[in-house]
Amino acid sequence: MKPVRLAILGLGTVGGGVLKLLQENAMEIKRRTGREVQITHVGVRRPRPDLDLNGIQQSADLMDIVRQPDVDVVVEVMGGIHPAHDVILEAIKHGKQVVTANKALLAEHGNELFKAADDNAVQIAYEAAVAGGIPIIKVIREGLAANKIEWLAGIINGTGNFILSEMREKGRTFADVLQEAQELGYAEADPTFDVEGIDAAHKLTILASCAFGIPLQFDKVYTEGIGKITAQDVKYAEDLGFRIKHLGIARRAEKGIELRVHPTLIPEEQLIANVNGVKNAVLVQANAVGPTLYYGAGAGAGPTASAVVADIIDIVRDISYTEDGAGTVPHFAFEALADLPILPREEMTTGYYLRVNAEDETGVLADITTILSRSGISIDAIMQQSRLKDLIPIVILTDPITESKMDDALSKIQALPAIRGEIVRIRLESLEN
Repeated sequence: MKPVRLAILGLGTVGGGVLKLLQENAMEIKRRTGREVQITHVGVRRPRPDLDLNGIQQSADLMDIVRQPDVDVVVEVMGGIHPAHDVILEAIKHGKQVVTANKALLAEHGNELFKAADDNAVQIAYEAAVAGGIPIIKVIREGLAANKIEWLAGIINGTGNFILSEMREKGRTFADVLQEAQELGYAEADPTFDVEGIDAAHKLTILASCAFGIPLQFDKVYTEGIGKITAQDVKYAEDLGFRIKHLGIARRAEKGIELRVHPTLIPEEQLIANVNGVKNAVLVQANAVGPTLYYGAGAGAGPTASAVVADIIDIVRDISYTEDGAGTVPHFAFEALADLPILPREEMTTGYYLRVNAEDETGVLADITTILSRSGISIDAIMQQSRLKDLIPIVILTDPITESKMDDALSKIQALPAIRGEIVRIRLESLEN
Protein backbone atom coordinates (compact mmCIF):
# COMPACT_ATOMS: atom_id res chain seq x y z
CA MET A 1 0.00 0.00 0.00
CA LYS A 2 1.07 3.57 -0.61
CA PRO A 3 2.20 5.53 2.45
CA VAL A 4 -0.19 8.03 4.01
CA ARG A 5 1.42 11.46 3.70
CA LEU A 6 1.23 14.09 6.44
CA ALA A 7 1.73 17.83 6.77
CA ILE A 8 2.33 19.11 10.29
CA LEU A 9 1.38 22.79 10.73
CA GLY A 10 3.23 24.20 13.70
CA LEU A 11 6.41 22.89 15.30
CA GLY A 12 6.07 24.26 18.80
CA THR A 13 5.92 22.12 21.92
CA VAL A 14 3.08 19.91 20.65
CA GLY A 15 4.05 19.88 16.97
CA GLY A 16 7.64 18.98 17.80
CA GLY A 17 6.37 16.23 20.07
CA VAL A 18 4.15 14.84 17.31
CA LEU A 19 7.01 14.78 14.81
CA LYS A 20 9.34 13.01 17.25
CA LEU A 21 6.70 10.45 18.23
CA LEU A 22 5.90 9.64 14.61
CA GLN A 23 9.59 9.16 13.89
CA GLU A 24 10.41 7.17 17.03
CA ASN A 25 7.37 4.87 16.74
CA ALA A 26 7.29 4.61 12.94
CA MET A 27 7.59 0.83 12.86
CA GLU A 28 5.02 0.34 15.65
CA ILE A 29 2.56 2.64 13.85
CA LYS A 30 3.07 0.73 10.59
CA ARG A 31 2.37 -2.54 12.42
CA ARG A 32 -0.86 -1.08 13.82
CA THR A 33 -2.12 0.38 10.54
CA GLY A 34 -0.52 -1.75 7.86
CA ARG A 35 0.73 1.40 6.14
CA GLU A 36 3.72 3.67 6.40
CA VAL A 37 3.06 7.19 7.68
CA GLN A 38 5.29 9.68 5.91
CA ILE A 39 5.79 13.33 6.89
CA THR A 40 6.16 15.27 3.63
CA HIS A 41 5.69 18.89 4.78
CA VAL A 42 5.95 21.01 7.90
CA GLY A 43 4.60 24.51 8.32
CA VAL A 44 7.13 26.41 10.39
CA ARG A 45 8.10 30.06 10.78
CA ARG A 46 11.61 29.60 12.09
CA PRO A 47 14.27 26.86 11.82
CA ARG A 48 14.19 23.95 14.29
CA PRO A 49 17.74 22.52 14.25
CA ASP A 50 16.88 20.31 17.23
CA LEU A 51 14.41 18.29 15.11
CA ASP A 52 15.15 15.77 12.38
CA LEU A 53 13.61 17.39 9.30
CA ASN A 54 15.72 15.56 6.76
CA GLY A 55 13.74 14.98 3.56
CA ILE A 56 10.76 17.04 4.81
CA GLN A 57 9.76 20.19 2.96
CA GLN A 58 9.58 23.28 5.19
CA SER A 59 7.53 26.37 4.49
CA ALA A 60 5.78 29.26 6.22
CA ASP A 61 3.09 29.33 3.48
CA LEU A 62 0.44 27.17 5.16
CA MET A 63 -2.17 27.63 2.44
CA ASP A 64 0.26 26.34 -0.14
CA ILE A 65 1.08 23.30 2.00
CA VAL A 66 -2.54 22.17 2.41
CA ARG A 67 -3.07 22.34 -1.37
CA GLN A 68 -0.17 20.02 -2.16
CA PRO A 69 -1.04 16.71 -3.87
CA ASP A 70 1.46 14.81 -1.72
CA VAL A 71 -0.49 15.62 1.49
CA ASP A 72 -3.28 13.28 2.59
CA VAL A 73 -3.62 14.40 6.22
CA VAL A 74 -3.15 17.89 7.68
CA VAL A 75 -2.13 17.99 11.35
CA GLU A 76 -2.92 21.44 12.81
CA VAL A 77 -1.09 22.09 16.08
CA MET A 78 -0.58 25.87 15.84
CA GLY A 79 -3.38 26.85 18.20
CA GLY A 80 -5.44 30.03 18.07
CA ILE A 81 -8.34 30.94 15.80
CA HIS A 82 -6.42 32.63 13.00
CA PRO A 83 -4.95 31.55 10.65
CA ALA A 84 -5.95 28.02 11.74
CA HIS A 85 -9.62 28.51 10.77
CA ASP A 86 -8.92 29.49 7.16
CA VAL A 87 -6.13 26.95 6.74
CA ILE A 88 -8.29 24.04 7.93
CA LEU A 89 -11.18 25.11 5.68
CA GLU A 90 -8.80 25.22 2.73
CA ALA A 91 -7.46 21.76 3.60
CA ILE A 92 -10.99 20.36 3.78
CA LYS A 93 -11.90 21.89 0.42
CA HIS A 94 -8.88 20.10 -1.07
CA GLY A 95 -10.02 16.75 0.32
CA LYS A 96 -7.49 16.50 3.14
CA GLN A 97 -8.21 14.68 6.38
CA VAL A 98 -7.60 16.91 9.41
CA VAL A 99 -6.22 16.27 12.88
CA THR A 100 -6.27 19.17 15.34
CA ALA A 101 -5.60 19.89 19.01
CA ASN A 102 -7.25 23.31 18.76
CA LYS A 103 -10.06 23.41 21.36
CA ALA A 104 -10.69 27.16 20.99
CA LEU A 105 -11.17 26.86 17.24
CA LEU A 106 -13.49 23.87 17.51
CA ALA A 107 -15.56 25.30 20.37
CA GLU A 108 -16.13 28.61 18.58
CA HIS A 109 -16.18 27.55 14.89
CA GLY A 110 -16.57 23.79 14.97
CA ASN A 111 -20.13 23.69 13.64
CA GLU A 112 -18.95 25.33 10.41
CA LEU A 113 -15.80 23.20 10.15
CA PHE A 114 -17.53 19.88 10.79
CA LYS A 115 -20.23 20.69 8.23
CA ALA A 116 -17.53 21.47 5.69
CA ALA A 117 -15.82 18.17 6.53
CA ASP A 118 -19.09 16.25 6.02
CA ASP A 119 -19.78 18.08 2.75
CA ASN A 120 -16.34 17.11 1.47
CA ALA A 121 -16.40 13.52 2.80
CA VAL A 122 -13.40 13.98 5.09
CA GLN A 123 -13.08 13.92 8.85
CA ILE A 124 -11.72 16.15 11.59
CA ALA A 125 -10.14 14.20 14.46
CA TYR A 126 -9.72 16.14 17.69
CA GLU A 127 -8.88 13.84 20.62
CA ALA A 128 -6.00 16.08 21.71
CA ALA A 129 -8.28 19.12 22.01
CA VAL A 130 -9.60 17.97 25.40
CA ALA A 131 -7.66 16.67 28.41
CA GLY A 132 -4.38 16.02 26.62
CA GLY A 133 -3.38 12.37 26.93
CA ILE A 134 -6.69 11.20 28.42
CA PRO A 135 -8.69 9.56 25.58
CA ILE A 136 -11.96 11.05 26.77
CA ILE A 137 -13.34 11.86 23.30
CA LYS A 138 -12.92 8.25 22.19
CA VAL A 139 -14.46 7.06 25.46
CA ILE A 140 -17.60 9.15 24.95
CA ARG A 141 -17.94 8.62 21.18
CA GLU A 142 -17.19 4.90 21.20
CA GLY A 143 -16.61 3.27 24.59
CA LEU A 144 -19.86 4.61 26.09
CA ALA A 145 -21.87 4.57 22.85
CA ALA A 146 -24.43 2.12 24.31
CA ASN A 147 -25.23 4.51 27.16
CA LYS A 148 -27.33 7.59 27.65
CA ILE A 149 -24.93 9.99 29.36
CA GLU A 150 -26.63 11.81 32.22
CA TRP A 151 -23.84 14.18 33.24
CA LEU A 152 -20.13 14.69 33.23
CA ALA A 153 -17.84 16.76 35.42
CA GLY A 154 -14.21 17.43 34.69
CA ILE A 155 -11.05 19.03 36.01
CA ILE A 156 -9.98 20.01 32.50
CA ASN A 157 -7.51 22.81 33.12
CA GLY A 158 -4.27 21.85 34.83
CA THR A 159 -3.23 25.39 35.71
CA GLY A 160 -6.34 26.06 37.77
CA ASN A 161 -6.06 22.68 39.47
CA PHE A 162 -2.42 23.35 40.38
CA ILE A 163 -3.37 26.70 41.94
CA LEU A 164 -6.24 25.28 44.03
CA SER A 165 -4.14 22.27 45.08
CA GLU A 166 -1.33 24.50 46.34
CA MET A 167 -3.79 26.77 48.16
CA ARG A 168 -5.30 23.78 49.97
CA GLU A 169 -2.10 21.89 50.74
CA LYS A 170 0.06 24.86 51.78
CA GLY A 171 -2.40 27.59 52.71
CA ARG A 172 -1.00 29.93 50.06
CA THR A 173 -2.81 32.83 48.43
CA PHE A 174 -4.17 32.76 44.88
CA ALA A 175 -1.80 35.51 43.71
CA ASP A 176 1.26 33.78 45.18
CA VAL A 177 0.52 30.41 43.54
CA LEU A 178 -0.40 32.03 40.22
CA GLN A 179 3.01 33.70 40.11
CA GLU A 180 4.71 30.34 40.71
CA ALA A 181 2.55 28.70 38.01
CA GLN A 182 3.78 31.33 35.56
CA GLU A 183 7.39 30.78 36.59
CA LEU A 184 6.99 27.01 36.12
CA GLY A 185 5.43 27.45 32.70
CA TYR A 186 2.00 26.11 33.75
CA ALA A 187 0.38 29.51 33.19
CA GLU A 188 0.94 32.02 30.42
CA ALA A 189 2.10 35.59 31.05
CA ASP A 190 -1.58 36.47 30.50
CA PRO A 191 -3.32 33.69 32.48
CA THR A 192 -6.88 34.82 31.69
CA PHE A 193 -7.90 31.76 29.65
CA ASP A 194 -6.83 29.43 32.46
CA VAL A 195 -7.89 31.20 35.66
CA GLU A 196 -11.12 32.70 34.28
CA GLY A 197 -12.33 29.32 33.01
CA ILE A 198 -12.33 30.12 29.27
CA ASP A 199 -10.00 27.22 28.41
CA ALA A 200 -12.17 24.83 30.41
CA ALA A 201 -15.32 26.22 28.77
CA HIS A 202 -13.87 25.51 25.32
CA LYS A 203 -13.23 21.91 26.32
CA LEU A 204 -16.60 21.49 28.04
CA THR A 205 -18.35 22.71 24.89
CA ILE A 206 -16.75 19.89 22.91
CA LEU A 207 -17.42 17.24 25.58
CA ALA A 208 -21.08 18.23 25.85
CA SER A 209 -21.62 17.95 22.10
CA CYS A 210 -20.16 14.44 22.14
CA ALA A 211 -22.10 13.42 25.26
CA PHE A 212 -25.53 14.75 24.30
CA GLY A 213 -25.45 15.03 20.51
CA ILE A 214 -25.98 18.79 20.44
CA PRO A 215 -24.35 21.53 18.33
CA LEU A 216 -21.32 23.31 19.77
CA GLN A 217 -22.54 26.29 21.81
CA PHE A 218 -19.58 27.89 23.55
CA ASP A 219 -21.39 31.21 23.95
CA LYS A 220 -23.97 29.56 26.22
CA VAL A 221 -21.53 28.10 28.76
CA TYR A 222 -21.80 29.84 32.13
CA THR A 223 -18.16 30.57 33.03
CA GLU A 224 -16.69 31.69 36.34
CA GLY A 225 -13.01 31.82 37.30
CA ILE A 226 -11.08 31.08 40.49
CA GLY A 227 -9.62 34.52 41.12
CA LYS A 228 -11.94 35.24 44.05
CA ILE A 229 -11.21 31.99 45.92
CA THR A 230 -9.37 32.72 49.16
CA ALA A 231 -7.24 30.50 51.40
CA GLN A 232 -9.91 31.15 54.02
CA ASP A 233 -12.62 29.54 51.88
CA VAL A 234 -10.36 26.60 50.99
CA LYS A 235 -9.82 25.94 54.72
CA TYR A 236 -13.49 26.32 55.65
CA ALA A 237 -14.48 23.92 52.86
CA GLU A 238 -11.99 21.35 54.14
CA ASP A 239 -13.29 21.74 57.70
CA LEU A 240 -16.71 20.79 56.32
CA GLY A 241 -15.36 17.74 54.48
CA PHE A 242 -15.14 19.27 50.99
CA ARG A 243 -12.50 20.23 48.45
CA ILE A 244 -12.78 23.17 46.03
CA LYS A 245 -12.12 22.24 42.42
CA HIS A 246 -12.57 24.25 39.22
CA LEU A 247 -15.01 22.01 37.36
CA GLY A 248 -16.60 21.96 33.95
CA ILE A 249 -20.05 20.41 34.34
CA ALA A 250 -22.52 19.32 31.64
CA ARG A 251 -25.79 17.85 32.87
CA ARG A 252 -29.14 16.82 31.44
CA ALA A 253 -31.94 18.64 33.19
CA GLU A 254 -35.71 18.49 32.77
CA LYS A 255 -35.84 21.59 30.57
CA GLY A 256 -32.53 21.30 28.75
CA ILE A 257 -28.78 21.06 29.24
CA GLU A 258 -26.71 22.76 31.92
CA LEU A 259 -23.28 23.89 30.73
CA ARG A 260 -21.19 25.55 33.43
CA VAL A 261 -17.61 26.12 34.52
CA HIS A 262 -17.02 27.39 38.05
CA PRO A 263 -15.30 26.68 41.38
CA THR A 264 -17.14 23.80 43.01
CA LEU A 265 -17.22 22.18 46.44
CA ILE A 266 -17.16 18.38 46.15
CA PRO A 267 -17.01 15.81 48.98
CA GLU A 268 -13.42 14.98 49.88
CA GLU A 269 -14.06 11.23 49.59
CA GLN A 270 -14.83 11.55 45.86
CA LEU A 271 -11.93 10.28 43.75
CA ILE A 272 -12.02 13.40 41.60
CA ALA A 273 -11.59 15.54 44.71
CA ASN A 274 -8.16 13.96 45.15
CA VAL A 275 -6.87 14.84 41.68
CA ASN A 276 -4.14 17.38 42.42
CA GLY A 277 -1.43 19.40 40.73
CA VAL A 278 -1.62 19.83 36.96
CA LYS A 279 -3.44 16.55 36.35
CA ASN A 280 -6.83 16.35 34.63
CA ALA A 281 -9.77 14.05 35.33
CA VAL A 282 -13.25 13.58 33.88
CA LEU A 283 -16.08 11.81 35.71
CA VAL A 284 -18.90 10.53 33.47
CA GLN A 285 -22.26 9.29 34.74
CA ALA A 286 -24.01 7.02 32.22
CA ASN A 287 -27.26 5.14 32.67
CA ALA A 288 -25.96 1.60 32.04
CA VAL A 289 -22.37 1.56 33.24
CA GLY A 290 -22.79 4.10 36.05
CA PRO A 291 -19.95 6.46 37.01
CA THR A 292 -16.54 6.09 35.36
CA LEU A 293 -13.47 8.25 36.01
CA TYR A 294 -10.69 9.06 33.54
CA TYR A 295 -7.45 10.51 34.90
CA GLY A 296 -4.09 11.56 33.50
CA ALA A 297 -1.89 14.30 32.11
CA GLY A 298 -3.94 17.02 30.50
CA ALA A 299 -1.18 18.90 28.72
CA GLY A 300 2.47 18.77 27.67
CA ALA A 301 4.37 17.60 24.61
CA GLY A 302 4.20 13.86 25.33
CA PRO A 303 0.57 13.42 26.40
CA THR A 304 -0.84 15.76 23.74
CA ALA A 305 1.35 14.29 21.01
CA SER A 306 0.13 10.84 22.06
CA ALA A 307 -3.48 11.91 21.46
CA VAL A 308 -2.64 13.56 18.13
CA VAL A 309 -0.80 10.50 16.82
CA ALA A 310 -3.64 8.23 17.99
CA ASP A 311 -5.97 10.32 15.80
CA ILE A 312 -3.55 10.01 12.90
CA ILE A 313 -3.55 6.22 13.31
CA ASP A 314 -7.38 6.15 13.30
CA ILE A 315 -7.46 8.19 10.11
CA VAL A 316 -4.86 5.99 8.42
CA ARG A 317 -6.99 2.96 9.26
CA ASP A 318 -10.09 4.68 7.85
CA ILE A 319 -8.27 5.58 4.66
CA SER A 320 -7.33 1.92 4.32
CA TYR A 321 -10.79 0.48 4.97
CA THR A 322 -13.25 3.04 3.61
CA GLU A 323 -13.47 4.40 0.11
CA ASP A 324 -14.13 8.02 0.95
CA GLY A 325 -12.02 8.28 4.11
CA ALA A 326 -14.87 10.03 5.93
CA GLY A 327 -14.60 7.83 9.00
CA THR A 328 -16.92 5.30 10.56
CA VAL A 329 -17.87 7.30 13.70
CA PRO A 330 -19.79 10.61 13.34
CA HIS A 331 -17.87 13.66 14.47
CA PHE A 332 -20.03 14.05 17.57
CA ALA A 333 -21.03 10.38 17.91
CA PHE A 334 -24.59 11.07 16.68
CA GLU A 335 -25.77 10.95 13.06
CA ALA A 336 -28.38 13.61 13.89
CA LEU A 337 -27.85 16.38 16.43
CA ALA A 338 -30.67 17.31 18.84
CA ASP A 339 -31.87 20.87 19.31
CA LEU A 340 -31.90 20.65 23.11
CA PRO A 341 -31.96 24.07 24.82
CA ILE A 342 -28.97 25.17 26.89
CA LEU A 343 -30.29 26.47 30.20
CA PRO A 344 -29.44 30.02 31.27
CA ARG A 345 -27.54 30.32 34.55
CA GLU A 346 -30.68 31.37 36.45
CA GLU A 347 -32.37 28.02 35.71
CA MET A 348 -29.45 25.83 36.73
CA THR A 349 -29.67 23.88 39.98
CA THR A 350 -26.88 23.23 42.48
CA GLY A 351 -26.08 23.35 46.18
CA TYR A 352 -24.08 26.23 47.63
CA TYR A 353 -21.32 27.16 50.03
CA LEU A 354 -21.95 30.67 51.33
CA ARG A 355 -19.59 32.77 53.45
CA VAL A 356 -21.05 35.88 54.99
CA ASN A 357 -18.99 38.35 57.04
CA ALA A 358 -21.21 40.01 59.63
CA GLU A 359 -20.88 42.37 62.56
CA ASP A 360 -21.24 40.67 65.94
CA GLU A 361 -24.84 41.69 66.55
CA THR A 362 -27.74 39.78 68.08
CA GLY A 363 -30.18 38.35 65.56
CA VAL A 364 -27.99 38.47 62.44
CA LEU A 365 -27.85 34.70 62.06
CA ALA A 366 -31.61 34.46 62.57
CA ASP A 367 -32.17 37.10 59.89
CA ILE A 368 -30.01 35.19 57.40
CA THR A 369 -31.67 31.83 58.03
CA THR A 370 -35.13 33.42 57.83
CA ILE A 371 -34.36 34.90 54.40
CA LEU A 372 -33.10 31.55 53.15
CA SER A 373 -36.12 29.73 54.53
CA ARG A 374 -38.60 32.14 52.96
CA SER A 375 -36.80 31.69 49.63
CA GLY A 376 -37.36 27.94 49.84
CA ILE A 377 -33.67 27.22 50.47
CA SER A 378 -32.87 24.37 52.88
CA ILE A 379 -29.74 24.63 55.00
CA ASP A 380 -27.60 21.50 55.12
CA ALA A 381 -24.97 22.84 57.55
CA ILE A 382 -24.10 26.12 59.24
CA MET A 383 -20.90 27.06 61.00
CA GLN A 384 -19.93 30.28 62.78
CA GLN A 385 -16.18 30.81 62.57
CA SER A 386 -13.80 32.57 64.93
CA ARG A 387 -13.81 36.36 64.82
CA LEU A 388 -11.64 37.92 62.12
CA LYS A 389 -10.82 41.48 63.16
CA ASP A 390 -14.25 42.98 63.93
CA LEU A 391 -16.33 40.53 61.87
CA ILE A 392 -17.79 37.06 62.37
CA PRO A 393 -17.58 34.77 59.31
CA ILE A 394 -20.70 32.63 58.92
CA VAL A 395 -20.41 29.61 56.61
CA ILE A 396 -23.55 27.94 55.26
CA LEU A 397 -24.04 24.87 53.07
CA THR A 398 -27.38 24.58 51.28
CA ASP A 399 -29.28 21.86 49.52
CA PRO A 400 -29.66 22.19 45.72
CA ILE A 401 -31.76 25.14 44.58
CA THR A 402 -32.18 27.09 41.34
CA GLU A 403 -29.77 29.98 40.81
CA SER A 404 -32.58 32.51 40.49
CA LYS A 405 -33.86 31.75 43.99
CA MET A 406 -30.36 31.96 45.40
CA ASP A 407 -29.77 35.26 43.59
CA ASP A 408 -32.89 36.69 45.20
CA ALA A 409 -31.98 35.44 48.68
CA LEU A 410 -28.41 36.73 48.49
CA SER A 411 -29.52 40.19 47.41
CA LYS A 412 -31.71 40.36 50.54
CA ILE A 413 -28.95 39.06 52.81
CA GLN A 414 -26.46 41.49 51.28
CA ALA A 415 -28.83 44.34 52.14
CA LEU A 416 -28.88 43.54 55.88
CA PRO A 417 -27.23 46.39 57.86
CA ALA A 418 -24.84 44.05 59.68
CA ILE A 419 -23.37 42.43 56.54
CA ARG A 420 -19.94 43.62 55.48
CA GLY A 421 -18.25 42.93 52.15
CA GLU A 422 -19.47 40.79 49.28
CA ILE A 423 -21.02 37.42 50.10
CA VAL A 424 -18.88 34.56 48.83
CA ARG A 425 -20.84 31.98 46.83
CA ILE A 426 -19.27 28.72 45.65
CA ARG A 427 -21.40 26.04 44.04
CA LEU A 428 -21.53 22.56 45.59
CA GLU A 429 -21.90 19.21 43.82
CA SER A 430 -22.10 15.74 45.38
CA LEU A 431 -21.31 14.17 41.96
CA GLU A 432 -23.58 11.25 42.76
CA ASN A 433 -26.78 9.93 41.18
